[in-house]
Amino acid sequence: MTEQSTVPATKGARQALIKRLLENTEIHSQAQLAQELESQGITVTQATLSRDLVDLGAVKMRGSNGTTVYASADSLAATDDSSVRLNRLCAELLFSADGSANIAVLRTPSGAAQYLASAIDSHNDPDIVGSVAGDDTIMVASRDPQGGLALAQKFLDRAARTRL
Repeated sequence: MTEQSTVPATKGARQALIKRLLENTEIHSQAQLAQELESQGITVTQATLSRDLVDLGAVKMRGSNGTTVYASADSLAATDDSSVRLNRLCAELLFSADGSANIAVLRTPSGAAQYLASAIDSHNDPDIVGSVAGDDTIMVASRDPQGGLALAQKFLDRAARTRL
């Protein structure tokens, strides 16, 4: 006798299960996540799984043992205040930063720029006018007409302070 799934085959139910898996299991790859879903009776294509992860705001971060794992945006945002959260995300996601005129350009892993930009915007730094994020690059505008390089250094300092 085959086991029946208790999860309805809807997008919302599937995404709720994915979110629960990301919060309770160290998921290292989309293939592993697909296997976990399959064990719950849900079969998905890689394309659908990729879209679901984007919809949920999931990002890859360093796990407790140093390997990369998927994490849901809600699980990360729930426990941190904006400054601690921004410091942690800079340490986890910021590859490099450079500045020119009033713009700081930040580089992240593919798919993580919008998540880091959201944390930057939520932090409400008075020195920052706003940010624009692509897939792996964020442009942050400084209020100071020549403050781009200093702003880039500020993000690098946040990352270094948290990594120590």
